[in-house]
Amino acid sequence: MKEYAVYKGECLLAMGTDQECAEHLVVKPETIRWYTSPAYQRRLQKRKASDNVRQVLKIEDDE
Repeated sequence: MKEYAVYKGECLLAMGTDQECAEHLVVKPETIRWYTSPAYQRRLQKRKASDNVRQVLKIEDDE
């Protein structure tokens, strides 16, 4: 099962599965997965002030 870490700036907001993070942030699990997409990353690059946005990192298993 994939796990995610959701940050806003330097602050860790949530950590866990997409469902757990979504419940904590009151969004849909699809939103958590969207934050990891290349399309979302391109949108962030277009912003002038992208230091205060939500960033999601996939936590890889070594299995």
